[in-house]
This record gives sequence, C-alpha cells and structure tokens, in this order.
Amino acid sequence: MTENVTELNESEFQNAVVEESRKRPVLVDFWAPWCGPCRSLTPILEKLADEYAGQFLLAKINSDENQALAGELGVRGIPNVKAFYGGQMVDEFTGAMPEGMVRQFLERVLPSEAEKRRQAAMKAYESGEAEQALAGLDTAQLLEPDNDIIRMDRAEILLKLGRAAEADRLLNELSPLAAMEPRAEHLKAELTFADGEEATDVGKLEARVSNDPQDLTARLALAKHYANQKLFERALQQLLEIVRTDRTFGDDVGRKTMLALFELLGNDHELASQYRRLLAASLN
Repeated sequence: MTENVTELNESEFQNAVVEESRKRPVLVDFWAPWCGPCRSLTPILEKLADEYAGQFLLAKINSDENQALAGELGVRGIPNVKAFYGGQMVDEFTGAMPEGMVRQFLERVLPSEAEKRRQAAMKAYESGEAEQALAGLDTAQLLEPDNDIIRMDRAEILLKLGRAAEADRLLNELSPLAAMEPRAEHLKAELTFADGEEATDVGKLEARVSNDPQDLTARLALAKHYANQKLFERALQQLLEIVRTDRTFGDDVGRKTMLALFELLGNDHELASQYRRLLAASLN
C-alpha cells in the first residue's frame, strides 16, 4: 500500500472514508480474491491513485470479509467502485472498465478548479480572512458563472461584511431550485434583518413606540434592531404587535418578518414554536 492507497475494514469505514471524503474524494473499491475482473481493475485504480498524487484516496475493501458493510452500501456485484465526497456517496460503477473509462469516471468525481478555489476561499473565511475569501470566490464564480453554491458562499460573506445590497443581488440570481434550498432560505432570512445593523438610536425608537403604540414603522425598526442584537423574543413581541394592529401594514411585513425570524431560529426553537402559535391565534 502507498499513502494514496489503503486497505480498510468495516470498523474503519466512517473515519477513513466518510470523514476523509470531506477533505478529498475517496474511491472505495469492493473486491474479493476470487474475482477475475477485480484483478484487472484494481491495478488501474492503484496506478491512477499514485498518478493523481493525493487528489483522491483509494480505499480497498474485501467484500467477503466485510459482507455487512457491502450489503449496507448496496454492493450487488464486484468489482464495485463507489465514490465518496463531502461525506456522502456521489457516484459509482460496477464491473471492470478500461483505463480510459476509469479516467472519465474520475473527472466526474474530482473537484473542478472552481471547486478547489471555492474550498480554499471558505477556509480563508473560516480563518477570519473575509475579504481574501471573497476575492477567491469571485475568481471561482468567473470559472463557473452558473454555480449556485459559490453564489451562496459569496452572499453569506457579503452579509457578514454588511454589504446587504450585493448579497441580495446574488440571492436573486439563484436558479429556481437553488432558491428553495434550506441554505438559501436561511440567507434570505438573514437579509431581512440586515438593514437593522445601520446606526440606530434604540432609545428614540423605544420612546416612539411607548408614546404612540400605533407607530408601526418604529416597531418594525425596533424589531430588526432587537433581532440583530439576538434579542429574539423582544423582536417577536414587536412584530406580533404589528400583525395584531394592522395586518396590511407594509404589505403584511409584520407576518413576513416573523416568518423570516422563525427561519433564522429554526423550527425546533422554543421561541419559534411559541410565537407560531401566537401568530396563528392572531390571524384567526
């Protein structure tokens, strides 16, 4: 075995395959000593693993000695090669194939140049280098203009940098399917409260609401300020009062902003559950 080729058993699968695939693709080769086609395919896989010099890991698993794992992963015949990336299986093939076809399979599995740049940019972001990350993502987007994952990465960083208008533009450019993904919905919810980060005299807003409970503009600004300060219950209280006072205010902005805040909190959050019930009661 080499540093790019390893033999595994079932007990090692989670760490050596699933977790490792979060760093680079892992090709799992299910084989058996008696399998003739395996003897022709395995040398090709090993050769390519060394040729690609660590771009992917080849993990060889004897299916006879790991029958439970083979069954769990749906191995029906061998050789069976399953590609894992990002913690999940992304592609597979069964039977021996010539080297050219194996190379084509690899090209589908290995990250593109844009994906490599995206990953490097997000590592920079995690290290606190937001501007550097954004520059890397801009380059990645030029390589793959229609990549919605890159768009969402860029929107996330722009929101953190306070550049809400640019983030909004990117989110509006998402494809219809990508726009319905949970991450996109969460980013849209964050965008709802982005304007609340601007300089706000919270004392004046609170005074306006105290002096005139019908001042729904002040209530909305106050709710956004509270949400940005993570004072979520205070924010929900203000939004609920808007709904109770005037459902039509700002094109139903009270209810819509509550829904955005529920998205940020998550459906299982105690406040989200509590205020969903209160919102439903106020509407009925």
